[in-house]
Amino acid sequence: MTVSRTPWITWRAATTPRSVALETEDGAAISWRALEDRARRLAGGLCARGLAPGDVVAAHMGNAPDFVALLHAVDLAGLTILPLNTRLTTRELAFALDDARARLLVHGAGRDAEAALAAAAETGDLPASAVDALPAGPAAHRTSKAPLAILYTSGTSGRPKGVVLSREQLHWSAVASAAHLGAPPDERWLACLPLFHVGGLAILVRAALFGATVVLQRRFDVERMSQALDRERISIASLVPTMLRRLMHARADAPPPQTLRCLLSGGAASPPSLLAAAWQRGLPAVPTYGLTEACSQVATLPLCDIGERSDAGLRPLLGTRVSIRGEDGSALRANATGEIWVKGPSVTAGYLRRPDATARALCDGWMRTGDAGSLDDAGGLHVLDRRSDLIVSGGENIAPAQVEAVLEEHPDVAEAAVAGEPDVDLGRRVAAWIVATNPERPPDSGELTRFCRKHLAGYKIPRRFHIATALPRTASGKLRRAELQAAP
Repeated sequence: MTVSRTPWITWRAATTPRSVALETEDGAAISWRALEDRARRLAGGLCARGLAPGDVVAAHMGNAPDFVALLHAVDLAGLTILPLNTRLTTRELAFALDDARARLLVHGAGRDAEAALAAAAETGDLPASAVDALPAGPAAHRTSKAPLAILYTSGTSGRPKGVVLSREQLHWSAVASAAHLGAPPDERWLACLPLFHVGGLAILVRAALFGATVVLQRRFDVERMSQALDRERISIASLVPTMLRRLMHARADAPPPQTLRCLLSGGAASPPSLLAAAWQRGLPAVPTYGLTEACSQVATLPLCDIGERSDAGLRPLLGTRVSIRGEDGSALRANATGEIWVKGPSVTAGYLRRPDATARALCDGWMRTGDAGSLDDAGGLHVLDRRSDLIVSGGENIAPAQVEAVLEEHPDVAEAAVAGEPDVDLGRRVAAWIVATNPERPPDSGELTRFCRKHLAGYKIPRRFHIATALPRTASGKLRRAELQAAP
C-alpha cells in the first residue's frame, strides 16, 4: 500500500486547522494551522540555505515547539532530520554529525546552543544556526525518496549506529499503533520523553496523522507529570518503567486521573509486580515492547487486558510479525526462549553506511533484535532481556530483568540493577546494585539474599550487593549496564 506524499502537517492543518496541536508548560496553545505556518517558514529558510532534497539537517534542542515545527519543515522540504541527544558530549555529537554527513545544525537557545556550536566546531566547517535565525524563503513542498529521519542508537555497546527510518515506516508505525490503542478525536498525549528519541518522535507523527493534542513538557518531572494527569485532561502518556515507579510513589494514595486511559510503559521490561501495583491504584499501565529499528512499538498489551493478568503476553501490532529464533536462526516452539525477530512495514531497511551491521541484523526482511523472549501458546510475546545482557554463570543463563523484578518487590528497594561480575569458578557471578527507599537505612545483603531465596533459583541470587545513590541511565531512562561496575 502506497503512502501519500502529502506532508502530514499539510493534511492535518487542512482537516482540523483550529484544533490545538501543541500545549506547552507556559500555557501556550498552538493550532495545527499555526504550526503549519511555522513549519512552512522554517522549510523556506532551510531551502534558502541551499539545502537540496535528501540533505541531512541535525537538530540539537530539547522538547519545544520549535523541534516539532522543524520535523514538519524537514518533511515539507524533502530533507532528512538527525535528532541529536542533548545529553551527549561534544565528541559524541561530532561523531554523529560526521557519520550522518549533516549539512546544517539547527539548535535551540542557552545550553543547547553552546553544546551545538562546540560540536559544530569539532567537525570543522559545519554551519550552525539558531532556529529563529534561518533566513526567509519560498516554502514550496518538495518530494524526496530520502529517509525522513536518522536516529543513532544509544551506543551502550560498541559504536553508535544510525538507524535509517523512512517516511513510510514512520507512517505505518503510527497507523498500527492507533489500530492497537485507538485514536479518539479528543486524544491528549502527554509528551515528557525526549523528542529526539524514537518514542518521542513517534508521538509527533501519530498526533499529526490522527489529530491528537500533544501536551509538551520540557523533561520528565514526576510532580509536574502527576499534576498534568490530574489537571490537563490527559488521556495517554508514554513512560519507561522507572518513571512509572516514581509516578506511583509521588501519587501515593491519590485517586486515579479521570481522563487517563493508557500509560504506555516501554523502553525496558515492565515487571509484573509493578504493573499489578499500578493497576491496583487505578493507573492504566500498559507494557509495550519496541525498538528504534521498528519506529518504536512492536508489541503491546491490549487495552482490554488492563487489570487482568500482569504477566500476559504482548500482542504484535497490525502488520507486524514476531518470531522466536534459535542460534541457528530456526524458529522455536511455543514457550521456548530465544532471540526475538521482527518483520513488518515499520522495520528499518538498515543502518546508515554500515553494510556489515545491516547484514548481521537483517535476514530476509527480519530484524534480529538482540532481545530474548518467548511466544506463548496464544502468540503473546514475553520479553525476557537483552541477549547481550544475559549472564552466563556456571553454564546457566540468567536474565537480569527477572532478578531486578524480584529485588524491586522488596519494600526497602526503590530501584535495582543486575549485571555479571567476573568469577574464577563460574565465569560470571550475579551482582546487584540497589537504590534504597530510605538512603539512611539501606537493606543489608543478608536480608536481600533471604528475600531472593524465596523467589529465585539459587544460581540466580546475587552473590554481591552494592548500594548506589543512583543508577546510570540513558536520556530515555534505559539502564546502562556497561557502566554499573563504575557506579557507586
